[in-house]
Amino acid sequence: MKVLCIGGVAYDITLPVENFPVENKKVKIDNIVTCGGGSASNVAYLLSKWNIDTFFAGVVGNDYYGNLIKEEFNSVKVNTKYLEIKEDISTPISFIISSKENKTRTIITARNDIKLESKLVKENFDIIYMDGHEEEFSKKAISSSPNAIKVIDAGRCCEETISLCRLSDYIICSLDFAEDYTNLNVDFDNLDSLVDIYEILHDSFKGKIIITLGEYGSFTELNGYKLVPGLSVDAVDTTGAGDIYHGAFVYGLINNYDLIKNMKISNIAAGLSTLKIGGRYSIPRYGDVLKKYDELIRK
Repeated sequence: MKVLCIGGVAYDITLPVENFPVENKKVKIDNIVTCGGGSASNVAYLLSKWNIDTFFAGVVGNDYYGNLIKEEFNSVKVNTKYLEIKEDISTPISFIISSKENKTRTIITARNDIKLESKLVKENFDIIYMDGHEEEFSKKAISSSPNAIKVIDAGRCCEETISLCRLSDYIICSLDFAEDYTNLNVDFDNLDSLVDIYEILHDSFKGKIIITLGEYGSFTELNGYKLVPGLSVDAVDTTGAGDIYHGAFVYGLINNYDLIKNMKISNIAAGLSTLKIGGRYSIPRYGDVLKKYDELIRK
């Protein structure tokens, strides 16, 4: 099986703090955690680390951070044939303030709007994963591999993402996207509110809808509505947890897992990832994910 991941890429600089800084105060920290980031980028890294033949398509600058990102891809054997390195741009950088007290984070990204050049995609891919940042290139890839399974990270509610959702077989929606698209809010004390949101999404898109809900797990419809609980952990840093859910989900598609098993394993992978700081450093070993899954189903 061969996977193409298309989308944004940035270099993450995580600043772990005890609690969020007060204005006009100095804050000292013990360490800084740095690694590549971005949804499609992290999914490509995870899949290749889990021994899947994976390509990444995106844009970085020919600078210090761009070269670090390429080196990281090379270290796990991600194929960077479609990684464009441009001379006239700077690689996007994300500064992530991670609060140890609240287990939350704020992300500030210095991003550019440079897109991939429209080149031919010559390989035939089995799965195409998209994060909505490269609409034109994604559509060309879909045209080149019409039988590929299309998966989208519907994280941002914008025209590019919505357009690609209409072409996708699996639409994995963040809570933000689901609420923004439907103009409804989820009340976790009233799960009918989640059903109402799901129905609007289902009527809008032909693919299978999964809504990710952070610590609450993920939600879908399969012979009835299913809320698949998240893994209960004492989270340290949630950066990249959604990306790791997506990567594990694609891995499950490759292994022909049924939908609910796939969602359970993806929830576990995302939950385990929150026990470490830094998106890529927090990717769990697949063996550890499967071990935790086996433990839970025996209970």
